[in-house]
Amino acid sequence: MFSPPVVAMIDIMITVQDLGKTYGKKTAIAGLNFHVPDGQVTGFLGPNGSGKSTTMRCMLGLDTPTEGRVTFKSKSYNDEFARLSNKPSVAGAILDAGWFTPARSGRSHLRVIARGAGISDARVEECLDYVGMREAAHQKVGGYSLGMKQRIGVAAALLGNPQHLILDEPVNGLDPEGVSWMRNTIRDLASQGRSVLVSSHLLSEMQQTADRLVVIGKGKMIGEYTMSEFLADGTSVLVESPQAAQLCDALKNRGLAAAVQDTQVVIALENADDDPAVRAQVAALALEYGIAVTRLETRQENLEQRFLAATQSVQEYRTSNAGN
Repeated sequence: MFSPPVVAMIDIMITVQDLGKTYGKKTAIAGLNFHVPDGQVTGFLGPNGSGKSTTMRCMLGLDTPTEGRVTFKSKSYNDEFARLSNKPSVAGAILDAGWFTPARSGRSHLRVIARGAGISDARVEECLDYVGMREAAHQKVGGYSLGMKQRIGVAAALLGNPQHLILDEPVNGLDPEGVSWMRNTIRDLASQGRSVLVSSHLLSEMQQTADRLVVIGKGKMIGEYTMSEFLADGTSVLVESPQAAQLCDALKNRGLAAAVQDTQVVIALENADDDPAVRAQVAALALEYGIAVTRLETRQENLEQRFLAATQSVQEYRTSNAGN
């Protein structure tokens, strides 16, 4: 049976404080501050070259930050968990799907990692079961598909039953079945009480997977949001009415951010989750004032549209329409 970590009642989270890293004269990241709460999936977004991989490597102690610190449950990964045998129980990671030795079997890979950290072979079998790879574990990794390699990668990350997971582009190159499996697995691991930080360029997939978002650009913070907060700027309720001005005034009197556009009233939402309540309020006010409403709908930009808008100024490569 696969064992979830024992999680205390308080939040067990990863905290990144004023994190910075320079390589010579080049600044890769600077002044990053964010949290990765337990029991949730935090999506880590940024354009190419924004410093996501550098940040993850600094978080795991693979690169030494120039400034700032990263703590896991208020303890530094390197300082408080210096012994190799402790680290797998603190954080598990997927950083590179190509780290396997082709001539070694999946099971052999996991056993080598496990023995170096004092983890039993029985735990290896538990993790193979969890990722559905026990039957193929005897095969050489060189014959695995990318999806199979990623499953072994997940198993390796879970060997120490860590409370924290850091996953860099885990769905990159996977087919739809593999993407679906990874999404469901990530959600399941978070539901067990783990804090999960995951980066991905598949924004439609991230919208289905993440609870929260950390967005960076050119190595600097753009913001930290819940998914609904990030989508809210692109969410509005549209009302079509021949008495649009009267309806708009009534909505403003109730504290809603309404504006008239011809025969339409557009209501900007502070939070995408407010949509049902606002639609109900519009219907109630229209009934109260005897205002005819011919259309009532919600318009919401998807994560890709919001991401492009939020990072437009920090995109390394930008294009313009030829006709403009």
